[in-house]
Amino acid sequence: VQLQASGGGLVQPGGSLRLSCAASVTIIDINCMGWYRQAPGMQRELVGHITRGGNTNYVDSVKGRFTIARDNAKNTVYLQMNNLKPEDTAVYYCNVCNGLTGLPLRTYWGQGTLVTVSS
Repeated sequence: VQLQASGGGLVQPGGSLRLSCAASVTIIDINCMGWYRQAPGMQRELVGHITRGGNTNYVDSVKGRFTIARDNAKNTVYLQMNNLKPEDTAVYYCNVCNGLTGLPLRTYWGQGTLVTVSS
């Protein structure tokens, strides 16, 4: 399965963005889809994930600000990001993941989308 993240851009602190992760195959049978980010000079980290049943989990730093949703009909997973902060600046990626841990199941990442939060 190929996953393409898009929707990044430059936004001011406090602003919002919605990222999309489009899959090349139907995602209805994919148990877990996760969002990850990699800030400059930092390791890639988990942002959150959503299971086939719609359960979501987020890291503490984005709880209450970010929301993950999946549209099985469009084979797309979304990351709605509100109240963005400069520390959210990173390249964002999506991947298939372990439904319990959110850890990615594949080492191939594809092209992410850059989110820059700056005034």
